[in-house]
Amino acid sequence: MSGVPRSRAQRRRDTEHRLTRDIDAWVASASSDGAPYLVPLSFDWDGEALLVATPADSPTGRNLAATRTTRLGLGHTRDVCMIDGEVEVLGKDALRGQQGDRFAARTGFDPRGLTTPYRWFRITPRRVQAWREEDELPGRELMRDGRWLV
Repeated sequence: MSGVPRSRAQRRRDTEHRLTRDIDAWVASASSDGAPYLVPLSFDWDGEALLVATPADSPTGRNLAATRTTRLGLGHTRDVCMIDGEVEVLGKDALRGQQGDRFAARTGFDPRGLTTPYRWFRITPRRVQAWREEDELPGRELMRDGRWLV
């Protein structure tokens, strides 16, 4: 993907496009003693936050509920968006019907009807970075403290 590095404004547009079009993200979390855990989860982006669902008792579910922070990776290693976010924990029945229906339609997965106890996690970006290759490392930070820089 070598070529002319994208402007920060273009990287933001590309990131927003990825958030509205992609369905899956790598979700990183850590236990209270620092043990890392990484899983792919489907998500829905509402323009402000990402919504994911996972079993409440899974390592990811426990970690997100305990630490209330996560790092998400979207895209390929040579065209990546890294998102550090704050996590809000929601019960399985906490979503209004429309939000749950939207998540199910977008991702093809609906935890609301499962017998396994699931939780919803609403992830609000606090920091966003995007780059393709080494030439895009400068200026890769697009959001800081929850505010877009471009």
